[in-house]
Amino acid sequence: MSAMADRIFSDFLPVLLAGMVVNFQIAALALVLGLALGLLLAAARHYGGAAGAFATSLIALMRAAPTFVVMFFLLNAIPRDATLLGVPLAVGGILAVVLSLVPYSAAYAADAGVEALQQMRGGSTLGALLFLPNMTRAFFVLVMSSSAGAAIGVSEGIAVILRHAGQLPALSDRLVLFAFGVLCFGIPLQLGFALIRFAQRRLGRRLTGTRS
Repeated sequence: MSAMADRIFSDFLPVLLAGMVVNFQIAALALVLGLALGLLLAAARHYGGAAGAFATSLIALMRAAPTFVVMFFLLNAIPRDATLLGVPLAVGGILAVVLSLVPYSAAYAADAGVEALQQMRGGSTLGALLFLPNMTRAFFVLVMSSSAGAAIGVSEGIAVILRHAGQLPALSDRLVLFAFGVLCFGIPLQLGFALIRFAQRRLGRRLTGTRS
């Protein structure tokens, strides 16, 4: 085994996997918070009225919110020593990334939730079930977006790759490290997207057959 391969598998890989766990944790938390907010907005938008108009405007605003801008706003707008009834309000690195992804997550959940409610109202349970693969897709997008944490020192997967690559003197070794890191991220993400496409096709075929 070459020195580079030994370094990758004995030193780099365990740290990278630990960093990737952080990516998945951030995505899971952002998705849970986004679902809670997004489904409320979906219900308000679906039933219309003043609440529906407000929900539609808020969803559009969240859909356009840049993750980096939200993240740095959260880190800098709230004082480090801020408290509420004695409870610290300071936003740390991981929490800042999670909260910065909530606008996208909530807007995505709201859009998918409205579609699911419309399908349910039309009597199509199968059509409504497409909400599940749609939210699974959102989860994997959030995993990729969680790499924004590297910009503020969160030790997630991309930050690990950049840190270890910076320690290598040779460009060829850095390229090998980058390629290995991309592969480690790419395999679970592509498997996830493949499963989503499979589920969507199966539900789509069953939905088409039911309507026929």
